Amino acid sequence: MTIHAPALRHPSMLLASIALAAIASLAACSDRETPAAEAEPPAPIVQNNQIRFAPNHPQLKLLTLSEAAPGKSVRAELPARLVWNEEHTQRIYPAFAGRITAIRADLGDAVRPGMPLALLASPDFGIAQADTAKAQADVSLAHKNLQRQRELFDAGIVARKELEQAEADAARARAEVARAGARTAMYGGGSGVNQRLAITAGIAGVVVERNLNPGQELRADQSGPGVPPLFVLSDPTTLWVQIDARESEVATLRPGAVFKLSVAALPGQVFEGQVSAAADAIDPASRTIKVRGVVANPERRLKAEMLATAQFERMLSSGVVVPASAVMLRGAQQSVMVQVQPGVFEAREVRVGHAGPSEIVVSRGLEVGELVVKENALLLARELRQAQESAAAVVEAESADPKKMSANAAGAGKP
Repeated sequence: MTIHAPALRHPSMLLASIALAAIASLAACSDRETPAAEAEPPAPIVQNNQIRFAPNHPQLKLLTLSEAAPGKSVRAELPARLVWNEEHTQRIYPAFAGRITAIRADLGDAVRPGMPLALLASPDFGIAQADTAKAQADVSLAHKNLQRQRELFDAGIVARKELEQAEADAARARAEVARAGARTAMYGGGSGVNQRLAITAGIAGVVVERNLNPGQELRADQSGPGVPPLFVLSDPTTLWVQIDARESEVATLRPGAVFKLSVAALPGQVFEGQVSAAADAIDPASRTIKVRGVVANPERRLKAEMLATAQFERMLSSGVVVPASAVMLRGAQQSVMVQVQPGVFEAREVRVGHAGPSEIVVSRGLEVGELVVKENALLLARELRQAQESAAAVVEAESADPKKMSANAAGAGKP
């Protein structure tokens, strides 16, 4: 007798079996197509002051290394300010009180010595002109009296004493006319009395400042610190550069030293200057030394009172040079992350001899050729510090709980 499978006797059961088989087959295919989960990279190992990464660890790709170079020279940058060249600058103040009647020069005008800048109606200057005129009259009278006394003396009518008195009067008159005439001539006054004073230029240059209005009343005491001059004349083809130097830069910024000057308002343009003088005292407020340089400005692209940066090469006698981004500051201590082996980094304290904007000279703690981390060094140092703090916390907790420490020791001894 033959026994048939029930599925063969019932078509509905056969269809259900086929459906279940298909679902199982799809599930098996789905399991085979699912990719295996990627294994996480092993955590770095921290031992003492070092952190070790496994080969090809993804975090190593974020770290950029730089080799410590021998310290021959380093570029230094110092803040600077452009001012007028005082050797070719004149500030004009009123010598007499009066009223402005005309203005002959304005900002940007080129002037030459003796050229009138403004006209002033001044009674005080009229008094000086009158003094000159009176002195000229007195000297004429004194000469006539001296001539008459000489004739009378030759005729034996007057004594020698009277002749000598006439000679002294004539000498005093000549001295007075020379003094009064020199005073009026210094300000451009003639022999007449017209009370008109011409404010003139004393140097060749350009009017770079004017603080004068038509009809303005002037006083002779309008001069000195804090009082703006009537005119400022200067030659803008050369400018002074005021540099605030650190104490360590004194040996480099000596008269004759050459530096590069860059201005934020003129990107990509570099000007060359030369140190002309340096102060002998340190500013007690800023702890800097005032250094003065001269820069040529033939095209007048540089303007006075511009803020600039002076760059120069500082020669080094010792130390190594590393990028500024490689040195980290924590509190008062500076440190770097050094690669002692491939994938092994060490935090090392260093002493900085000079700090520039892009390079730092390390005087102690590094040797030439050692590799330091210059990018993401802060993240690496933070990870090392956090691991060290965690390990210290675990040791402290175990020390505070002897039972737990004994249990851990017993557990460690079990196979």
